Amino acid sequence: MDCIEGMKKLPENSVDVVVTSPPYDDLRAYENEEYSESIDLHDLGEGVYRVLKDGAVAVMVIQDQTENWGKTLTSFKTIIDWCDNIGFKLFETVIYQKHGVEGAWWKKRFRVDHEYMPIFLKGEKPKYFNKEPLKIPSKHGGEVLTGSGNRKTNGETTDTVTREINEKKCRGTIWPYLKAGDKNELKREHPATFQDDIPKDFIQCFCPEDGVVLDPMIGSGSTAVAAKKLGRKYIGFDIVEKYIQIARKRAKKTDLSLDRFNKNSKE
Repeated sequence: MDCIEGMKKLPENSVDVVVTSPPYDDLRAYENEEYSESIDLHDLGEGVYRVLKDGAVAVMVIQDQTENWGKTLTSFKTIIDWCDNIGFKLFETVIYQKHGVEGAWWKKRFRVDHEYMPIFLKGEKPKYFNKEPLKIPSKHGGEVLTGSGNRKTNGETTDTVTREINEKKCRGTIWPYLKAGDKNELKREHPATFQDDIPKDFIQCFCPEDGVVLDPMIGSGSTAVAAKKLGRKYIGFDIVEKYIQIARKRAKKTDLSLDRFNKNSKE
């Protein structure tokens, strides 16, 4: 069903994490030609805000179309609207780094190697936050180095320190997902997908083990697959029956452990 109507059937304050990528700027051709036009991003935000628990987050994967040599600014306008008019805080904006394609503009513009992933927070602070699963190997892990002198606001520099470098570090706000895809033929029947690692990472970071994950536009089911592999409950809506069937089939086939999931993510 339509996700706006579907979310009205969910209880208030019942969802721990939302991870979704709405159709925007007519960037893809969907089974339902009115698919993009049927999504009002403001109404979507209001519905998401209502069903989220206090301290829960909603993650949106989004970019902007280029029209008449300028960007549509759909991503920025949506962020401002959700924060100024709906009540969210912008916890952070993570950059999804990917291998871009040259496209029709390849001689006249830069290749686009990123999408935006704004993280919207309902309430004062995240109720659950664990970035340990997201840490990456440190380049000099285990070595003893001297450095870390920082510039103060008055222009002076703090003393350097000598210490052992941790084996792993925070990945920061640039999240690379550079592999060509998840190599899943069933998933590729949908025209617009994101890698299963994206919802996996956000669910591990922001969703408690007994939590509920929602994707209002479930598409090929990547959020459901990630939630199931991580042992979380999940809910998904889609207005196109074909896509619902793809998501259901993928979720039904999903029974891998987290160890296997992490192994596949590195291949």
